[in-house]
Amino acid sequence: MEHRTHWAIKQINFDLHSAGEQRLLELHELEELKMNAYDSASLYKARTKAWHDARISKKEFVEGQKVLLYNSRLKLFPGKLRSRWSGPFQVSKTFPYGSVEIFNDKYPPFKVNGQRLKPYYEGQLIEKPENLSLIDVSKSP
Repeated sequence: MEHRTHWAIKQINFDLHSAGEQRLLELHELEELKMNAYDSASLYKARTKAWHDARISKKEFVEGQKVLLYNSRLKLFPGKLRSRWSGPFQVSKTFPYGSVEIFNDKYPPFKVNGQRLKPYYEGQLIEKPENLSLIDVSKSP
């Protein structure tokens, strides 16, 4: 039995033409799989980019608006509870393509990229704080 299988394997290997055709078919199949994977990856990239771009919010600043400036240098030596936003600054001028000129009482006017800014919202001021004692609340009927 062993002899017959060995002989059959030898016969297959001696037929070089059919072995070459088989190898060529395998190479074409591999190339097709590679192209399908490439197409799938490019489709995935395009969809991911479209999804990401749709969620980017455009920031537009007007003169006189208060903004906070992102301090990127704190990334190197971050304090655990330290805020990375400094300000508030006031917008003095806006330029095309997103650059903004801002100033503060401490700093002269300087240009920054608009991506490093976010609007500063001043909260509502409370005129007079109200004091409430817990003892008074617990005694009331």
